[in-house]
Amino acid sequence: MRKVLLMAKRDYLESIKTKAFIIGLVVAPLMFGGGFLGLALLKKKPDLRDKKIAVLDRTALVSPVLVQLAERKNQKDAYDSTTGQQIAARYVFERVTASSGDPQVQRLALSDRVRTRELFAFVEIWPEALHPALDVKPDSSPRVAYYTNAGGIDQTRGWLREPLARALRTVQLTQLGVDRGHFEELLATVPIDPLDLLARDESGVVRKARKKDEIAEFAAPFGMVMLLTMIVMIGAAPMLSAVTEDKNQRIFEMLLGLATPMELMAARVLAALGRSLTSSAFYIFGAVLVLQGMSMMGAVPFGLLPWFFIYMVAHVTMLCSFAAALGAACNSPQDAQNLAVVLLAPVIVPMFMLMPVMTSPNGGLATALSLFPPFTPVIMLLRQAMPAGVPAWQPWVGLTGVMVWTVVGTWIAARIFRVGILMQGQSPKLSELMRWAWQG
Repeated sequence: MRKVLLMAKRDYLESIKTKAFIIGLVVAPLMFGGGFLGLALLKKKPDLRDKKIAVLDRTALVSPVLVQLAERKNQKDAYDSTTGQQIAARYVFERVTASSGDPQVQRLALSDRVRTRELFAFVEIWPEALHPALDVKPDSSPRVAYYTNAGGIDQTRGWLREPLARALRTVQLTQLGVDRGHFEELLATVPIDPLDLLARDESGVVRKARKKDEIAEFAAPFGMVMLLTMIVMIGAAPMLSAVTEDKNQRIFEMLLGLATPMELMAARVLAALGRSLTSSAFYIFGAVLVLQGMSMMGAVPFGLLPWFFIYMVAHVTMLCSFAAALGAACNSPQDAQNLAVVLLAPVIVPMFMLMPVMTSPNGGLATALSLFPPFTPVIMLLRQAMPAGVPAWQPWVGLTGVMVWTVVGTWIAARIFRVGILMQGQSPKLSELMRWAWQG
């Protein structure tokens, strides 16, 4: 054990002194949070150019009201209420009279104007929009159509939804003979305030419901999962190429005179675990300082920090063990690069499932994924950080599965490492790796 600790200490100290490790502490958050940084920059420098939309109104009643309501929404959304400075793009509407000929010809002409960027989009409103059916069939003709060649994320359609709905209801109420003085009252949107659940405090007094901070509730679980993923990837990814490089330089052949293959692998894994703990302490301390400066300390789930470190230790140990085994089986850096995606699959795959899990954290899919050992650290931590929480038994069952997975996986990796570290020449096939794991 003393040899393992000495080698682990040397690897750890040598690695944290390198420029790559120090620079990585700064670069990694920028890589993982670059999307949010980009959104913040775009929000500070938005595109203020007017977006021109043509309205092909086949009712001849909706477009005048729509233009009026849209202008009011422009004044509210596009300009700062305090300074009067423009902060968002304005939507300018052009009323188009419906032609008596083939409607496809008119639609084609408007489409060509969109292609030449004379228009951003055009909307076509049919008379059926004033008499919406309660049971709309999927194959029924549209009542309001929105034509555009904008990308998948187009905020214009969402912006247009409110004034268009109000314009249609205004025309309907006018046709029903309702007094115009009641329009604003009838069409006003009633806000829904999100509140947390009531509970009794330690003295037995029922605590009042407080207004929920939805942004903080999203940021806390998402931030913890992103931090765990980032630390695990930083700790495990370099192991594969490092072991392959040491093998090619025959460093392990010299070290095998001083320690067994199991001790060599254990030292490498302990050093990687130390780097991960160092990184996590640095990032958590920095996150706490940032949140304290933003007066959002209440959003920090301090009660989940023990689970965070338990999952991180298990995940890093497991992936680093496999990385050492795969690195020992590789004969070139190219082989190691090809296996990097396979190695990090237990971290990458759950990232694609974050939104379904956050939408239904206690659903069947989320529960099953969180109890599947390779995905447990990421998915279970996400579910635990959600306001609804999880049943008390599930984290312990998940942790048991992770521990068993880690122990068995590390044992298999050690057997592969023991044989592969001295193998040279052609890279072993999958059947050979399985034979090494079985026979040692």
